[in-house]
Amino acid sequence: MLSTLTTEHTVTKPYASAIDALSGMRAVPESGLYQKTLRGIAQCTGIGVHSGEKATLRLLPADPDTGIVFIRTDLKNGARTIAARWDSVVDTRLCTVIGNDHGGKVATIEHLMAALRAAEIDNAIIEVDGPEVPVMDGSADSFVLLIEMAGVIEQNAPKQEIVILKPVEFIADGKHVQLTPSEETSFSVDISFNKTLIKNQHYDFVLSRGGFKNEISRARTFGFYEDVEKMLQLGFMRGGSLENAVVIKDEQVMNEDGLRFTDEFVRHKLLDAIGDLALAGAPIRGHFSGYCTGHAMNNKLLRALFADPSAYALVETTSEIYPMAQAV
Repeated sequence: MLSTLTTEHTVTKPYASAIDALSGMRAVPESGLYQKTLRGIAQCTGIGVHSGEKATLRLLPADPDTGIVFIRTDLKNGARTIAARWDSVVDTRLCTVIGNDHGGKVATIEHLMAALRAAEIDNAIIEVDGPEVPVMDGSADSFVLLIEMAGVIEQNAPKQEIVILKPVEFIADGKHVQLTPSEETSFSVDISFNKTLIKNQHYDFVLSRGGFKNEISRARTFGFYEDVEKMLQLGFMRGGSLENAVVIKDEQVMNEDGLRFTDEFVRHKLLDAIGDLALAGAPIRGHFSGYCTGHAMNNKLLRALFADPSAYALVETTSEIYPMAQAV
């Protein structure tokens, strides 16, 4: 029987002195042309949905051009530091896991990465004292709150974007993901389940901080009751409960409060896609479309993109001349 666990939330308010030691930072009018980091520090404590282990997560500011870097504070030496990049992904079964050459790993990073991407955070240090990011309520809502409490500041360094120049796709087992040229960052996601409760769902979304908070961030991860025992045998879902996932049994939602959106399932898949594509190393300007996509497909798409240098251009947003994205 699925047990119910209580997730502990603790948040530390930011403090201004946290930015004093950071070089190359000054407050500038927000224009979207410059890199951003956190103004202060915020933290939360919760359970890893797969490991079942309690962990504390801290979000900290970082210097320009740092990127998003995870630090396992419970590990030593080279295993501690793990860059949040597509080529650091070592596992995509049920979640996205990044790792390094010294055996250090951090699992279930996608919800946090989605919140950081939506807030346009380019540089941050993420400290975690366990093998998995706390799942909180199964959505990105708590991470949006943490970022808001920490605050966001622009840095005196130009932002870069990955501009999609031509279509790139990956197809496998009836699933399909694609990036195409677009003047904005947008997503279209379709899912299809043989469950009458879910059936076919579609969602279109243009990425913005407010849109993510209001439309996407509260959508929770989901699963089916009949799969729980199998996942436990495989070492997953040890911390799963109705407190951090939508669970479906006999075509009914087991969660007492029901769904947050009638199409919460596809919204969460879109949330995952935002988080997985945030591992590109810079914001992507283009359109993502996915049919029955998941973490593995999203990472395969990034690998296909970077395997073809003619498919993209890395440009500074301060540049007066952008490469014209042309569909082919």
